[in-house]
Amino acid sequence: MNNPSPTTQPMVDEPLPQPKRYDAVELERLTAMVQQPSLFYWKGPQTTAMIEGFRRHYPLKHCVPCSSGSAALHIAVSALRLRPGDEVIVPPLSDMGTYIGILYQQGVPVFADVDPRTYTLDPADVRRRITAKTRAIMVVHFTGNPCDMAAFTAIAREHNLVLIEDCAQSWGARWQDRPVGTIGDFGCFSLNDFKHIGCGDGGIVGTNSEKYGPHLNNWADKDYGRTEGGRDPVTLAPNYRISEPQAAVAAAQLTKLPDIVARRHRIGEFLTASLAGTPGLQLPHVAPGNLHSYWFYLLRLDLPRFSQPRAEIAAALAAEGVACGAVLLRKAAYRWPVFQNHDIFGGTWPARDAGWTTMDYRTVNCPTAESILADCMRFQLNEAMTEAYIDKVARAIRTVLKRMEK
Repeated sequence: MNNPSPTTQPMVDEPLPQPKRYDAVELERLTAMVQQPSLFYWKGPQTTAMIEGFRRHYPLKHCVPCSSGSAALHIAVSALRLRPGDEVIVPPLSDMGTYIGILYQQGVPVFADVDPRTYTLDPADVRRRITAKTRAIMVVHFTGNPCDMAAFTAIAREHNLVLIEDCAQSWGARWQDRPVGTIGDFGCFSLNDFKHIGCGDGGIVGTNSEKYGPHLNNWADKDYGRTEGGRDPVTLAPNYRISEPQAAVAAAQLTKLPDIVARRHRIGEFLTASLAGTPGLQLPHVAPGNLHSYWFYLLRLDLPRFSQPRAEIAAALAAEGVACGAVLLRKAAYRWPVFQNHDIFGGTWPARDAGWTTMDYRTVNCPTAESILADCMRFQLNEAMTEAYIDKVARAIRTVLKRMEK
């Protein structure tokens, strides 16, 4: 076993670079905002500017700003007018926000497995999960890596399904030179403070569909028909409105998006190139012609090759100054207590109790997702990092793995 002693001086001998998220651009908009007579979103100057800024990157005719990325997804799902027990196919590697809207609308999230190299939904397994109750596919461009949108648009067309893109982690990513979020029926984005761009919390959903678009705002605003001037709700819809302070920050952030994504993409690709050929590593795969926007960097370890478990490898990397973690998600989503206990509303799941579905999440298993969670390692990546910094990170990774080879 090759196990030389660790270096005394960390190989990454400088603090983790931190981007400055907010500056004079946001302050200028906020200053203008406090001089307004109203901070209400509808036709507010900040919300209008936010929508205009969003459309410069995402040419979607119907755009609805909202309170979070989770809200954006719920709005899209609500627009489908699911019947109780209708199914939406989803990946098991994502945030709870991906699933909330489906459950609130009495729909059934159906988990399909992921690709072992891209970590995004596996089209072949999605096909296997389609039933007579399937209404939609919700793809997640996980970590900023675009899904196989050619495959998913073909599947959706073949089975007359709606295609929803969860772009919370993929601002600026492109599939075959098309912005993700503009390819399916809906694009849903998060402006949470930890995303590529943010406004504390916020989101936006957009579509070019004339079937869903004209009334999309109703699903974010209590089913009030603000365009028509009516306040007589026809159906139940939540209040997911954004406010002018949020929109002001988001409008400023959107002007910075191209530079942020270009820097993250360059640094992510540089790290991949620097680690290429390192024994025991499986690096993220990006399909030719796609642009990965690297919300973070995820790779996989060939653990039987090493003398130490993943947690020890992560600890050794941390000792060398590398910002990394051995845990992506503690469990696949279907193993969370909310699903295992079918505790959707007050300790019950009305959709199952009423016989609208026979889904039992205790029996669900996605083996590829499970294997990724067992052997992956997550590395922080942001636009403030330089190639010189990433070079140190790559050297530390290569050295630690060499030290821990059997």
